[in-house]
Amino acid sequence: MLNHQQLDRAWIADHVPHQGTMCLLDVVDAWDAQHIQCHTSTHRCRDNPLRAFGRLGAACGVEYAAQAMALHGRLLAPGSSVSANPGYLVSARNTQLHVSRLDDIAADLKVTATFIARSQNTVLYEFAVGAAGSFLLSGRATIVIDSSGVAP
Repeated sequence: MLNHQQLDRAWIADHVPHQGTMCLLDVVDAWDAQHIQCHTSTHRCRDNPLRAFGRLGAACGVEYAAQAMALHGRLLAPGSSVSANPGYLVSARNTQLHVSRLDDIAADLKVTATFIARSQNTVLYEFAVGAAGSFLLSGRATIVIDSSGVAP
């Protein structure tokens, strides 16, 4: 059952390493052990640090999803934990882009991530980014949680 207690941008900024304009998500709408749902309007911001040549390409949506995954990990960390272990995006697979850019999407982005599996050092998620009932991009991402156990 999803927890629908909304968490605002201030809470998000306190719980992810991304700060300032690189903190891309505005609100955590709901979560449980398997899922997280967030939304944001930062894709329309002129000072979005992911913009290049005045545009925000759709592939940047993977970073939005990765930040949702980081928040999910933080929400599931033990209550007394000051911070969750840092994670590193190492793979994005089966990524499908249904639009070429995000900055021209008038509606807020809805970012979802679903936990699929975990091994000793990695976590696998499915993700989707949509707006106004349309899918914009989707895929799977692998996150390394404890990079000390991964061979160089």
